Amino acid sequence: QVPLVESGGGSVQAGGSLRLSCAASGSISRINSMGWYRQAPGKQRELVATITTGGGSTNYADSVKGRFAISGDNYKRTVDLQMNSLKPEDTAVYYCYAETIELELPSKRRDWWGQGTQVTVSS
Repeated sequence: QVPLVESGGGSVQAGGSLRLSCAASGSISRINSMGWYRQAPGKQRELVATITTGGGSTNYADSVKGRFAISGDNYKRTVDLQMNSLKPEDTAVYYCYAETIELELPSKRRDWWGQGTQVTVSS
C-alpha cells in the first residue's frame, strides 16, 4: 500500500494557480506533521511548506510565502497546498511528506514520501 497518495499538479501559465492534495494511507500512523517538498532539475530537494497535526503550526520556504497556503485535515489524514501567483521558478516535482513518531527507532521518528507530481509553470 502506497503510504502517501498525491493528486493535482499539471501545467499552468505564470500567474496562475494550482492545488496539490495528498492523503496518507492506513499503513502509516502517529503522524506528527505533513507537508510538501519540491525538486527542480539539477537541484536538491527543498522544503516548500509543512504543517503539524497537533497545533496546526505551519512553516513555509521564503520563496513561497504569501503565495502558497498549506492546510491539513487530521480526520481525513490529508494535506493540501494551494499555489497562487505561480512563477516559472516554481517548476519542479512536488513530493508529499509525512513525519511519524516511531518510538522503537533510535531517532524516534520516520520520514515518508509520496511518488511526486509534476508542476510546470510557463512564462
